[in-house]
Amino acid sequence: MDYLGVFDISGSGMSFERTRLDVTAINIANANTTRGVDGTPFKPLRVIAAPKVASDFEAYMVQSLLHLPVAGVEVREIRQLENDPRMVYDPGHPDADEKGFVGYPSIDTASEMINLISATRAYEANVRAMNAAKTMALKALQIGGGQ
Repeated sequence: MDYLGVFDISGSGMSFERTRLDVTAINIANANTTRGVDGTPFKPLRVIAAPKVASDFEAYMVQSLLHLPVAGVEVREIRQLENDPRMVYDPGHPDADEKGFVGYPSIDTASEMINLISATRAYEANVRAMNAAKTMALKALQIGGGQ
């Protein structure tokens, strides 16, 4: 595998983890939002990953010859979860129903924080892998250059 492949794979991982961070931040920010601008209730979001396969024939052949099943990761979709709202009794709230309950998104902030930590650690691991490949490439250039 060439170093550019390592950079592409780590770059796709960093891009995916950044999307996970963004979506998790959106979920945490809207944990107490009863409705959006359009009046509909906020639904938690999840990022769905998919393996990134080679896009052109030459890259696919190189990938196959090196027995690499994937060339990184990509976002397949950002899906809204169809969870029931968390009902809280608050009769004074403007969005309360006739029984006095307000429907909040079913967002568990503890699990969202775990997701946030997991995405941060995965991002850092991709940065370390990219830095290791960069260091190896520089060392190979030094060896080849006779220094």
